Amino acid sequence: MTPPRVTVLGAGNMGAALIGGMLKAGVVAAENLTATTRSEASAAKLAERFSIVATAGGNRDAARMADIVILAVKPTSIAKVIHEIRDGLRENQLLISLAASLPLAVIESEVRLLMPVFRAMPNIPVVLEEGAIGICHNAIATRAQRDLVESLFRAVGIVAWVEDEQMDAVTALSGSGPAYVYIFIEAMIAAGLKMGLSRDVSARLAEQTVLGAAKHVRDSGLHPAILRDQVITPGGVTIAAIHELERHGLRSMLISAIETATHHSRQRTNALLEQINLPNS
Repeated sequence: MTPPRVTVLGAGNMGAALIGGMLKAGVVAAENLTATTRSEASAAKLAERFSIVATAGGNRDAARMADIVILAVKPTSIAKVIHEIRDGLRENQLLISLAASLPLAVIESEVRLLMPVFRAMPNIPVVLEEGAIGICHNAIATRAQRDLVESLFRAVGIVAWVEDEQMDAVTALSGSGPAYVYIFIEAMIAAGLKMGLSRDVSARLAEQTVLGAAKHVRDSGLHPAILRDQVITPGGVTIAAIHELERHGLRSMLISAIETATHHSRQRTNALLEQINLPNS
């Protein structure tokens, strides 16, 4: 199989993280990877950091030469960039959008070409190659193309395939999810301080506790409730703390927060489509 030529259009933080992960995992060779940015300075930094061809602008040429085109630009810029590259796209290319809030049908209508289109929602831990990425695709995409796209994103985290209409829930759960966890860690650190631990000790213990617990869930394959019960002893410290968390509705608050975020994501989609004068699919 010929190594794919990949271009990342609008390689900001997320695009750069993806580039780094793909190169480190060896799924794309540096000579087969190009990127575009908004400024000469950003392009120079990318080229120096990853030893790839990076240009300020030049989206059309970069897309035309690629087998896989990754749109890493802001949602409000998607239509403009697609219009710029449209006449250089081919039916045998793969088009991947990282733009939140834009459904597949909208991207397809702008492309005006029968080609495989994917939509991915990475979260910020991709910069550490520990991201959670939800991906959906249109009806044209084949299994082989899906496997290729999955290999690209597995370089920076785990991949979950979902339906297009589920992407708002993905955005609310894993896209925004790190912020919820940061608040939880922050609160644990503050609690340690209140109980007399130093800031350094509180931070180190809280960070590792969250990291270790998450890895335990992932590696054991057990439901979190089973693992939770393994920590609890009758009349012990843990059950007293859990009772307090339940009394204040921690579980309900988290569920409601993700539900609210999902609805807000859908509202943003509608507002964005109106802003850029695209039909609501």
